[in-house]
Amino acid sequence: MVDLSVKLGDLTLKNPVMTASGTFGYGYEYDDFIDVSSLGGIIVKGTTLNAREGNKYPRLAETPQGMINAVGLQNKGVDYFCKNINPKLTKYTTNVLVNVSGSTIEDYVATAERINELGNIPAIELNISCPNVKEGGMAFGTSSESASKVVAAVRKVYKKHLMVKLSPNVTSIADIAKAVEASGADSVSLINTLLGMAINAETRRPVISTVTGGLSGAAVKPIALRMVWQVSKAVNIPIVGLGGIMNATDAIEFLLAGASAIQVGTANFIDPTITVKIVKGIEEYLQRHNFKSVNEIIGSLQTV
Repeated sequence: MVDLSVKLGDLTLKNPVMTASGTFGYGYEYDDFIDVSSLGGIIVKGTTLNAREGNKYPRLAETPQGMINAVGLQNKGVDYFCKNINPKLTKYTTNVLVNVSGSTIEDYVATAERINELGNIPAIELNISCPNVKEGGMAFGTSSESASKVVAAVRKVYKKHLMVKLSPNVTSIADIAKAVEASGADSVSLINTLLGMAINAETRRPVISTVTGGLSGAAVKPIALRMVWQVSKAVNIPIVGLGGIMNATDAIEFLLAGASAIQVGTANFIDPTITVKIVKGIEEYLQRHNFKSVNEIIGSLQTV
């Protein structure tokens, strides 16, 4: 029997497999397919201070080995989440994290404060890939300074585990990771989607309404792996790896690169049972290679 449990600082996961925000709804949508509580954790869809309608349709486009989305954080706001959705999540015996998004630092702080009050939510994932409306629409996570400011502000009001989700659309993701670590992040998750675009040659128009959107899926895995490996060399806090994980082998590669846990995103749309298959695949890999614990392979990539 191998030990699949991992620790992200003060947060214990029964196994390293989590679900990525925006690809798993609020968890209960998958109850007919898997035992959600058997996973290491789930991260529910992006939650903002106020309700958001999201972007105009079309807002999804299939691309080779991936997809582009511009859903636009459609949700009913944090108060609705706390009152109507969270009570349905208390049945789960796994870690339920809320992805917190915002347009201003004040929005992030107010949303995190509300989530902090929920006894069954042990952590939040701070999505700093959102545009900062007070600074010309530049995403918070694209500079060390703005990333530090939002993380430090949330850290003051959020008393539990603070995971920060990093954008890959930057010059040096390791520098951003170091900045959020210094500002109080307990862990980092990476990567968020890459900025991409799809064009319909026949109509000579973009495929999605916002012209550009977030690219995810198998196509981004080599970039995500490289970034996780680079960040693992730069910070001392745990890393959660995501980006193009479609099977157990992909997940294992992220663990070898230095991630303590992983998130499955786009693959959930293709196979709603993929997460439990990945848990089983990791277990089989460890048994095959005579490892007693998954922790033995975390960061064990041999480069010389």
